[in-house]
Amino acid sequence: MYAEVIIDIAAAEVDRIFDYDCGGFDIKRGMRVSVPFGRMRTEGFVIGLKDTTDVPPEKIKAVSAVLDRAPIITDEMFDLMEYMRRKMHLLRVDILRLFIPAAMRGGRVKELTRRLAVIAEEYRDRDPDEFIRKGALAQRELYDYLTCDKPDGEYVSELTKIMSASALRNFAERGIVRIVDAEKRRVPYSDLPASENVAQIVLTDEQKRACDEICSSAGKTFLLHGVTGSGKTEVYLRCIRHTLDLGKTAIMLVPEISLTPQMLRNFRDRFGDEVAILHSGLGQGEKFDEWRKCLTGEAKVALGARSAIFAPLKNLGVIIIDEEHDQSYVSERKPRYVTSAVAEWRKTVNNANLVLGSATPSIETYYAAKCGKIKLLELTGRVNGRPLPEVRVVDMCREIRRGNRSIFSDELRDELKKCVSDGNQAMVFLNRRGYASYVMCRVCGFVAKCERCDVSLVYHKEENRLKCHYCGNLYEPLSECPECGSKFIKEGYIGTEKVAGVLAEMFPSSGVLRMDNDSTRTKGAHAKILGDFGAKKADILVGTQMIAKGHDFPDVTLVGILDADMSLHIADYRSVERTFQLTTQVAGRAGRASLPGKVILQTYTPHHYVYNYVRTGDYKGFYEKEINLREVTKYPPFAKIIRVLVSGTDDKKASGVLKNIYEKVGALKEAHPEKFIYLAYMRSPVKKIMDEFRMQILARLTVDANDIEDGIYTAVDECKTQGITSYAETNPIKLS
Repeated sequence: MYAEVIIDIAAAEVDRIFDYDCGGFDIKRGMRVSVPFGRMRTEGFVIGLKDTTDVPPEKIKAVSAVLDRAPIITDEMFDLMEYMRRKMHLLRVDILRLFIPAAMRGGRVKELTRRLAVIAEEYRDRDPDEFIRKGALAQRELYDYLTCDKPDGEYVSELTKIMSASALRNFAERGIVRIVDAEKRRVPYSDLPASENVAQIVLTDEQKRACDEICSSAGKTFLLHGVTGSGKTEVYLRCIRHTLDLGKTAIMLVPEISLTPQMLRNFRDRFGDEVAILHSGLGQGEKFDEWRKCLTGEAKVALGARSAIFAPLKNLGVIIIDEEHDQSYVSERKPRYVTSAVAEWRKTVNNANLVLGSATPSIETYYAAKCGKIKLLELTGRVNGRPLPEVRVVDMCREIRRGNRSIFSDELRDELKKCVSDGNQAMVFLNRRGYASYVMCRVCGFVAKCERCDVSLVYHKEENRLKCHYCGNLYEPLSECPECGSKFIKEGYIGTEKVAGVLAEMFPSSGVLRMDNDSTRTKGAHAKILGDFGAKKADILVGTQMIAKGHDFPDVTLVGILDADMSLHIADYRSVERTFQLTTQVAGRAGRASLPGKVILQTYTPHHYVYNYVRTGDYKGFYEKEINLREVTKYPPFAKIIRVLVSGTDDKKASGVLKNIYEKVGALKEAHPEKFIYLAYMRSPVKKIMDEFRMQILARLTVDANDIEDGIYTAVDECKTQGITSYAETNPIKLS
């Protein structure tokens, strides 16, 4: 018997099937094996078995060891691998790695075993007076505990904290208690308290219609478009409950930043131990155990971020992608994939329903719904009947003319004071972390830049360092200009660190919390910050887009949006859409309970049309405006944008690869000019990252140019060169 093995080495040269003699091992498809490869021994994935091989006998090698007791990759996942390889032009091994916890490779994580004390079977029903002498109170207490309170046994480490160690030792020596090795599951967020007084929620008419529509269907895709606070999560929970009642399983995806303790608590309250949590914030052991719950069928619901779409659940009944517009659902690192495309494939294979939910759907998704390609379900009002928060747009140019050069407008400052004095809470949003976005010499104009990347360094006051947000390099802060020696150093645009500091000075007794990538680097920091804010240990929460989604704090009556224009002036066709989405989402955090909400939106371009739609919460009006512009200018969904990025430490070599790819794409254009709207090559806007020079090809194609799209991906594959990274992506979320 021979095993067909994919070697666990991410290189195009070895991305093919190698045959190995099974060597007498009981090997099954989906297991991992240790095999000799060249002069080394490495791991591999068994993707098939066969009785014969074309490899000459003298060249065939044998499997060295089997690494798994049972298959860890299902047949469905192997089919998904072939789909992603063909459609997304990915290496097999890169795809297979997505299907298992990273720490499994190399044996860096294993099952956790602990010693378990269990009453021996022959002593369970006997009269304890027969083998426990009178007066041995500790032994009697231990026996009662293990027979009544813990009939399935208790871990020795826990038992000795509350019971007599000598009594346990005595029982073990006499055979009354057996000490066995047993697996101990690592449970993430095990200290998360259950909700108190969980009341049965009565659905609104719109929620009920949405649930009925989804639950009475199979194999369909839905867009659940509901304003912030309209109860989309309750619809998700009811649909999952219905799916489980049918004996099927469910996947619920949320952006990483929306995996709040509140969300986890909701799912555990409804589904208990049938929920597995899968996201990057878990420890390696926790992630391994939660993934195994899905593989063994103990878990029926996988809740997590993007990677949870690969949860090894069988017989899927529903897949839900909340905040479907969020950029985090597109993988920007190798392997690059689009979560919604994978979800659509799994939906089709399992005849499951796919539910895309958002208060601000992507233009492409809403267009698909309007065209009838997917079913549109709408929740037009908040569940408690409360109105959406009042949004007031403040012209910061006018503030400057009036002499206010503060980061806060007079109106926002007054509203913050009123909010705090009334005993309510406020959230202040700025999508820029750090203390200052750059430092510059006022005399000669020198700007501190990273040596490895073509970007300005950001000043972080807490660390007192200049930091590159691309490669992470740290530098000493500037006390004088290295070019001209001047001591007149100017700090650039403010970040969340500075905002939090200013607010702490303004409200010294109120408490100010900050949530961004810097303040949530340690495990559990995200949950702690939200927990403290929810417990009203602070009145003001400052943050980046982390605070924009998934949070429901009843006492938040005020949201301040600083520098709303940040995403508006980026050279990207989605810049206006992203501005609308981000500002609308963060505005929706205010006034979610009985108290009315207010939003102060600060901008230097108050007359831009996007803010009129934000102010009125008019998504449909915004969509009509934006879709008309897209149609006239031929941008998605009326075209496809293909970006080819080439990078490498050797600028000349990378340029040569780009030229070769461009020639092949140019030949496609000559053969099919009617399918090209635009084609050009150029240096990337960020010209260098981590010592690698970056250049790109941009092509805009007609919607029906699937053959050209595939031809561009193939051209990239054909021009792969050692030492140079090149890849293609369709409708990329960033063009920088």
